[in-house]
Amino acid sequence: MSKYSFPKIDLHLHLDGSMLPESAWEMAAERGIALPADTLEDFRHFIVVTADCRSVNEYLKRFEMPLQILQDRASLERTAYELVCLLAGQGLRYAEIRFAPQLHLRKELTQRDAVEAILTGVKRGMAERPSIDIGVLLCAMCIGEYWLNMDANLQTVREAARALSEGVVGIDLAGAEGLTPLSGFAPVFDLARELGVPFTCHAGDSQGPETVLAALNFGTKRIGHGHHIFEDRALCARAIRDGVTLEVCPTSNIQCSTRPSYEAHPLKRLIDMGVSCTINTDNMILSDIDLDKEYDRCIGSMGLTIQDVIRCNINSVRASFMAPEKKLPLIEELLKALEACGS
Repeated sequence: MSKYSFPKIDLHLHLDGSMLPESAWEMAAERGIALPADTLEDFRHFIVVTADCRSVNEYLKRFEMPLQILQDRASLERTAYELVCLLAGQGLRYAEIRFAPQLHLRKELTQRDAVEAILTGVKRGMAERPSIDIGVLLCAMCIGEYWLNMDANLQTVREAARALSEGVVGIDLAGAEGLTPLSGFAPVFDLARELGVPFTCHAGDSQGPETVLAALNFGTKRIGHGHHIFEDRALCARAIRDGVTLEVCPTSNIQCSTRPSYEAHPLKRLIDMGVSCTINTDNMILSDIDLDKEYDRCIGSMGLTIQDVIRCNINSVRASFMAPEKKLPLIEELLKALEACGS
């Protein structure tokens, strides 16, 4: 049972960073894939000990382990199903699970196959756990110069458009920041806009506010991470004016050394400035984190109040890509929780 009884929302959650250790261990054995441990207990310990990667690029390398497993329909469907059940058990009411279809094509799958497998797992999880609603985000990827995988990225947008009525709710651009100017990925967002696909974009995490500017110029109303916007007050003012929401992932920021400590993180100052912020986990298993732990650290080390946390969840509902008619009941519940706290 969660210690936080109000509706919890996670808008920034990567599937491949949230595979249960027990399932990873079992599926790796079934597929003849070596893992960096001799026993399941050692494997769990490895995940926790290596959670602090100290750089984004080092952090991204850790995705190779789950990606080796997630190359067939069965593994994708199982991982999506188990993640939905895990989130429901933690008391979440809505989450957007994101993954990059183009990263799951090493064997026989196509992007469409990968999307269909994830949606099958998500729907099965929601059928068994009706307390939670899930949207799926398809990630385009930055792997270097923007032209290297532009065809694959545009195909991801088309797959998202095709599956908007089936459980996909939008797209994202993920991957390593700083390898190439973010502005080069404009065609991805131009196509999304043309096809009516909602979008968010990773920016302002390992790089400075200039990447947030590029993302805002795409027309996005959501920024994945985005905390380095704090260094540009004019950009903060633009985000406030344009109703832009940041998908902040505090523990991920500390583990990747994009912020030196929880205490130094600017989340509370961004909130007090009026920037719309949300609190998310990023990669629950690779980071050994869940929303309750994030809230504990936000309140215990980052200066947030319980009222701030509830307001961040209100922001999450408003910024989410869920159907508009589903938002009002959640917002009403959160406002009641806020009132009960004496806000």
